[in-house]
Amino acid sequence: MDIAYFTKTLEGLPLEEAAEITAGLGFDCADLLIRDGHAVSPDQPEQVVGAVKLFAAAGLRTPMATIDSTRPDDATSRLLGHCGEAGIGQIRLGFWRYDPSRRWRVQIDEARRDLDGFEHLGARFGIKLTIQLHGGTLHSSGALALQLLTGRDPGRIGVYPDPANQIVREGSEDWRLTLDILALWFCCMGVKNGGWFPGVHGADGQRAWHSDWQGLDEGMVRWNEIIPHLVATGFAGVLSVHSQYRVPRQQALDKVRADLAYLRRLVAAAKEQSHA
Repeated sequence: MDIAYFTKTLEGLPLEEAAEITAGLGFDCADLLIRDGHAVSPDQPEQVVGAVKLFAAAGLRTPMATIDSTRPDDATSRLLGHCGEAGIGQIRLGFWRYDPSRRWRVQIDEARRDLDGFEHLGARFGIKLTIQLHGGTLHSSGALALQLLTGRDPGRIGVYPDPANQIVREGSEDWRLTLDILALWFCCMGVKNGGWFPGVHGADGQRAWHSDWQGLDEGMVRWNEIIPHLVATGFAGVLSVHSQYRVPRQQALDKVRADLAYLRRLVAAAKEQSHA
């Protein structure tokens, strides 16, 4: 498994500094966020190769990048071409949002047509394009994502379960069921944790609830069960470690450092157990 740091937390920093921070946290891989204001801007795709070289100079591989596109148009094609040239093997696509004012089936058919185009682009550039399970989308759960994935080449289109997203939004499933449903396309997992907390009662007497992010060892996702399963089943994809903490950047980075140490302890313990 590659354990990569999702660079979203490093918004606005020069690439050299972002690379230094990622290496300093103890990561050896990066999940490069390509978004305005972040490591690379999507309207300057020629910067991707240089960014990967800068991260390599800091001792970091870049097995994965994240983009926001859901349209296989010319601009996205150029961006993916530069990612392929940089040696990035896996790209997370954007989100196909669910619009409750429109019929679900119509939206699914539209998204599938988009993915037809992405499947062709993946073959053209030799990369795998992935769909992340995320709230507010047509693919918030494994069962829903299957509607988009069925019949697709798993060498070109993959899926990116995110157990914490599923818990704090509407896509909750037993994680074993999610991985079973998506086994053919499973190539990446988002790593973070969170949970739900009770708020105050409203004027109508109904209590409000809210979600928030927590450390890997504190939230509702049972990473102490998921990681041994991934090790035992020989998962060889990317674990993309997220930092969604709503605190100042330096404090968030301290939490990420602790999360990475915990994650690596879980992996080491699971490997030791598998060889016992």
